[in-house]
Amino acid sequence: MSTRYLSKLQLDAELNKCLNCKASPCMHACPVKCSPKEFIEAAKAKDYASAIQTIVHNNPLGHTCGLICPEHFCVKACMRAKIDNPINIPLVQATLVKMFREKNHLSDIFEANGKKIAIVGAGPAGLAAAWQLLQLGYEIKIFEQSSAVGGALNLIPDERLPHAAIEDDWDDIRQMGQADIVYDCKIDNPLELLDEYDGVIMAVGEQNMIQLGIKGEEYITPYTEYLRYPHRFMNKQKVVIVGGGNVAADCATTAHNLGAKEVTMLVRRQLNHLRIDKKELLNLLDKGINIMPNTRLTAVKKADDVLRFKTCSTYIEEGQCLDIKGSDVERGEVDLIIKAIGSVADKPVQNEKIIYAGDCKIGGSTVVEAIASGIDAAKIIHSRLI
Repeated sequence: MSTRYLSKLQLDAELNKCLNCKASPCMHACPVKCSPKEFIEAAKAKDYASAIQTIVHNNPLGHTCGLICPEHFCVKACMRAKIDNPINIPLVQATLVKMFREKNHLSDIFEANGKKIAIVGAGPAGLAAAWQLLQLGYEIKIFEQSSAVGGALNLIPDERLPHAAIEDDWDDIRQMGQADIVYDCKIDNPLELLDEYDGVIMAVGEQNMIQLGIKGEEYITPYTEYLRYPHRFMNKQKVVIVGGGNVAADCATTAHNLGAKEVTMLVRRQLNHLRIDKKELLNLLDKGINIMPNTRLTAVKKADDVLRFKTCSTYIEEGQCLDIKGSDVERGEVDLIIKAIGSVADKPVQNEKIIYAGDCKIGGSTVVEAIASGIDAAKIIHSRLI
């Protein structure tokens, strides 16, 4: 098995750490209320079918979510941390699903109710909405702008999330009823879908890059382009990433894996304010990636395919990130600067039969929060159609 997962010995060791807490803090910390205590207890008893059923009962993307879910939900709540170290619950979940989920184990095919829902976007929110609606008997058609299931999940480097895991989860969802994805299809006006469908769920993510508003911004590469087509940038030896979140970390990891000799992340805030897990931070440092905190990019110039840039130092005051006057510095030459500071969504269409879900509703979120949002959207549209 890939090193992404636990070995059988490692899995057993993690399972045996569970204290079987009556209060189930791990479950209450999970946005979709998946119960680690239950699936761990089932797995300890070698009842792997029940363990898998517990996972997928609440989380339709159990494999995907287990590989990339951050530590600040169930892991942070794990009481085992008061003794030594918390259980690596997400990786336990991913390993169980990878090792023991049997194809076609979801034998329930839900009775059709005669109504159709269109879902725009095949990311985690859209897939979760489809999963919930299939259980309620709806026929589902998903319209996906790209050529693969997963949406923004496909921007995550393969070493963290192989595409096969996303396909694995989608295979289980589509077996539950009438569900299909139309690829390479961009929906500009969701109102037009109401001519054919009883309702629409918009799960399109955040389509518009946030602008830095600096001179020379046109020479900066958006993270979407870089992560979607990384091999176009294989010969870039000195790479700078602007941002300190998970997407920026993915860009830095990708640059390192493509052979860049020098990778630097410019982060406006302090290291302890980075929006990544400690494990991810240690992984970046282990790869030799340079993280420059309290640093803001202020300008970029290009000459002969080489970029030069300026930065200034920053400080935090009353929660705001402010520039230190007179701290501007001219930096050396680099081959590539990547912008990974986030995106924003288009203004929503107002119609009671069009419901928004995922990042386009709640802003940049984790995969499990997007799943929860998709499930909620499905319940809302159902309540308006019954």
